[in-house]
Amino acid sequence: MFSNSIQKIFDAIVADKENEDFTKVGISPLFSAPENSKVMIVGQAPGIKAQEAGKYWYDKSGDRLREWMGVDERTFYESDIFAIIPMDFYYPGKGKSGDLPPRKDFAPKWHPKILKELQNIDLIILIGQYAQKYYLGSREKSNLTETVKAYKEYLPKYLPIVHPSPRNMIWLKKNPWFENEIVPVLQEKIRGYLRH
Repeated sequence: MFSNSIQKIFDAIVADKENEDFTKVGISPLFSAPENSKVMIVGQAPGIKAQEAGKYWYDKSGDRLREWMGVDERTFYESDIFAIIPMDFYYPGKGKSGDLPPRKDFAPKWHPKILKELQNIDLIILIGQYAQKYYLGSREKSNLTETVKAYKEYLPKYLPIVHPSPRNMIWLKKNPWFENEIVPVLQEKIRGYLRH
């Protein structure tokens, strides 16, 4: 359920000509924006499984993300703490290695409108390079690993993390500091929001 103001934005996204191909076949924009949310999760775009189920982060990546955050499915989907605002609200299609990137003009067009309505956002979790590039801009480091490593520079507002995709298993093995150092920071922050 959306608030009236978010519902208007949702309707405008559905009616937007740029999303016509999705709307025509009955695909709705996939995002969540509870009025009282404290944590905004910015990923890439829904995967095909998520889009087909009409449920964001409904796949192996979502399982790992929830594990990193220390929350169960019920808390993730049913509490009003989390806003899920990906860089594109529609599955972009398949590329040579994984999904295609989110459309470049989507986030600049819709994110500011939604954020304006979410007055209680305290932490923005930036998952992967597209979210980090958009939200950190010139503060981004030379590559994703360096950006994530420098997470303390972006706190308390932003926390950049690697994408929890199974494709990133090699990266996680090479960079054990991520799960040893950053995941506990993420979990502690989420616990704090769940307590209040």
